[in-house]
Amino acid sequence: MKELNLEQKEYLLNSIRQVHDFPKPGIVFRDITTLLNDKEAFNFLIDHLVARYGEMEIDFIAGIESRGFIFGAALAARLRLPFVPIRKPKKLPYITISQKYSLEYGVDEVQIHIDAFREKQNAKVLLIDDLIATGGTAKASVELINQTNATCIEACFLIDLKELGGSNNLKNLTKIYSVLEL
Repeated sequence: MKELNLEQKEYLLNSIRQVHDFPKPGIVFRDITTLLNDKEAFNFLIDHLVARYGEMEIDFIAGIESRGFIFGAALAARLRLPFVPIRKPKKLPYITISQKYSLEYGVDEVQIHIDAFREKQNAKVLLIDDLIATGGTAKASVELINQTNATCIEACFLIDLKELGGSNNLKNLTKIYSVLEL
């Protein structure tokens, strides 16, 4: 499967703004809006993902709210696949299934429609989001997909913040691909 070389990774990384001390002191926030606003960089990223996943047997692409919607829907459109949103509670209008996960100070959850994978037996799902940090939301999303009659065959992230360990928390559930690792 295709991966980017160092120069290509640097190109994408340079299209992402770093905002220091956001949302709190000591954090370096990776602002993808600058990548989205750069038509060449955004298309380069989507072209790369199409090259990586175009030959893979995928039935659905699922994106995690909200930035995963952007990358997931764009990739799904290019691959001519259905897109499934994974959302926070009370955002989807039909019957949902949920998966809770722990936060540093509490619990949160994600949901999908009960018929998100159209009752396709053994549906193969690619999960996508912009970033994996501690991995709680991504892990819950993979577990949510796997609660249905589907299987998450890979989780794809634009950025993996390696020092926070999220990909390590996820690797026992599915394969992981990160375009950039920081």
